[in-house]
Amino acid sequence: MPVSALVGLQWGDEGKGKIVDILAENADVVVRCQGGANAGHTVVTGENVFALHLIPSGILRDNVRCVIANGVVADPVRLAQELASLEYRARSVRDRLFIAERAHMVMPWHKTLDGLAEEQLGKSSIGTTRQGIGPAYIDKVKRSGLRWHQARDAKRFEERFLAALREANAWISLCGGQPIDEKEARDSILPAVDELRPYIADTVSLLHSCVREGKRILLEGAQGTMLDVDFGTYPFVTSSNTTGGGCLTGTGLPPNSIGDVHGLLKAFTTRVGAGPFPTEVGEALAARLRGAGNNQWDEYGTTTGRPRRCGWLDLVVARHASRINGVTRLHITKLDILSQFEEIKVCTAYRHAGGETSDFPADLHELDACAPAYRTFPGWKTALPECKSLSELPPEAKSYVEFIADFLEADMASVSYGPARMQTAFA
Repeated sequence: MPVSALVGLQWGDEGKGKIVDILAENADVVVRCQGGANAGHTVVTGENVFALHLIPSGILRDNVRCVIANGVVADPVRLAQELASLEYRARSVRDRLFIAERAHMVMPWHKTLDGLAEEQLGKSSIGTTRQGIGPAYIDKVKRSGLRWHQARDAKRFEERFLAALREANAWISLCGGQPIDEKEARDSILPAVDELRPYIADTVSLLHSCVREGKRILLEGAQGTMLDVDFGTYPFVTSSNTTGGGCLTGTGLPPNSIGDVHGLLKAFTTRVGAGPFPTEVGEALAARLRGAGNNQWDEYGTTTGRPRRCGWLDLVVARHASRINGVTRLHITKLDILSQFEEIKVCTAYRHAGGETSDFPADLHELDACAPAYRTFPGWKTALPECKSLSELPPEAKSYVEFIADFLEADMASVSYGPARMQTAFA
């Protein structure tokens, strides 16, 4: 099969940027399928660190074409800034980047409404990135959003933009917010759209042509399965489908086009923002897992800079995610962080009043009544060697990785033990 997909098996932040960059070496096309600038992927190439939010991570491979597909909600200003930053650093995207004509735009009013909604929720807030993603998807579903194909006609787009802004401002005022200045919004959005207009394309036709030609396509999922609007810890989720199914509806590719599904799992568990987290640990242990915040490998959000909540690996979560996505190839990241521990815990089930379960509950009240059942593994208490093969890992680390793969019934593909491309061991 010429098409493969990569999905996160936790609450995002699994290190997808690095793994996409590695897999892109053998890809012709990399496609971003859903989400928006709320998802950040960090890629390290030599001494260079790139933080990407909308442009697929494959853009750092000069021979790879990249698609921002129809499932994405893209902020024109953020996208133009990201493109300019890449070109400033001598990474040309000309003739290699395509924006789906059916994708929706994130507008200034979406960000304002996002912030107002979080403020109104108070202590019950979801913890969004306030990038306007949820409100943009709301407009998409209620059929009032602005799509990229409308930007082909500059005059008509300006008319649609101003009409939508005035309607949004009326709603913002009703919600007690400060209306958006029309001139500032116009002067911000319209030049960005003008700059990006040459990149707008019929990406459904493009991708189907690539399939017919036998091109190798990698679908780059953003965020993680536990943030999926259907299968995650609802309502503490994002506004799109972050699973393999979302990769299909987000691109227009058919189900029978996908071969391997690469599942990405951090060697421990993290999440950003509010919501349930069964294996979350206290701050002292979390600080050891998180790092000092002085490099791109530490547990601070690429988009927000917020410190991530940390805990032991939760295989109930991982198996739930692996089943939904049909994972065939497993990648484990940040194994090096566990080198400091004498013992490592892994949650293999949840205990509750009725006994024990290995299934992830949909009801968060039921989940609150659960406690993790742990299995303890011996640590290796030594820095991981620079190895290219899993067989070169310390015996304790190798046993830990093999247990995870067996538990999830997936074939091991790679283990990452640092941010650089070469800090990866392959099966």
